[in-house]
Amino acid sequence: MNYKSLLSFLLSLIFFACSPSPEKQAQELIKKSIEAHQLSKKWDKVSNIKFKKWTRLLNESGEIESESEQWVEFRLKPYFEAKLTWTKDSLFHVVNFNGSRTSYQMGENTIENEGFLKAKRAEIEAAYLAFAQPWKLIEENADLTYEGEKTLDDGKSVESIRVNYGPDTDVWWFYLDPISAKVVANELHAKDHKSLIETVSYDESTGLILAKERKSFRIDDAGKQLFLQAEYLYSDYQVTFE
Repeated sequence: MNYKSLLSFLLSLIFFACSPSPEKQAQELIKKSIEAHQLSKKWDKVSNIKFKKWTRLLNESGEIESESEQWVEFRLKPYFEAKLTWTKDSLFHVVNFNGSRTSYQMGENTIENEGFLKAKRAEIEAAYLAFAQPWKLIEENADLTYEGEKTLDDGKSVESIRVNYGPDTDVWWFYLDPISAKVVANELHAKDHKSLIETVSYDESTGLILAKERKSFRIDDAGKQLFLQAEYLYSDYQVTFE
């Protein structure tokens, strides 16, 4: 190996040794996104959040399958608690997680089926995961990988972070705007389908940048949008800070 080749080899080693790992890059980008989503308030000062969530589900033909409205409440301190409430067929429904146990009340009836309660607990976790971004990403016990810039099916350029929660679990990608660092979309690869959830608009009334409108698309293996499968509206935010 001649001198020039040796020098080039050594410089390459130094470059790769000094370059941050994909995990470190992902963590730094998430921290940047957290700062971008905090206007006059900080997430670590939030003790309680309550908001209204409207959901419309559609089939492949574009026909409306259902519409629903829930009040969602998360208590973050001193420990995590959650409550979902809604009315259906004149019956009041309440799903409550008190930090250790899930309960379900439908009208005057208490539902105690363990399988059903486990599914409702998963529903609460999914609702919180969808809502509490980008902050929850930094708290996750998950493998984070920065995958560089990517162009979505609609032509939007984003920075991509892959989040792997472990074997036999869904895999998520979180897409951030390259300039503002705001979370603009999530991609989900579940066992039976793939989805892209775009944040269409934001709410800034609380001092935090939170989702206002989202749309979920079924996508194929190449990320191409197949059809609109759900629409979400978040409103009436009530946030209590320490």
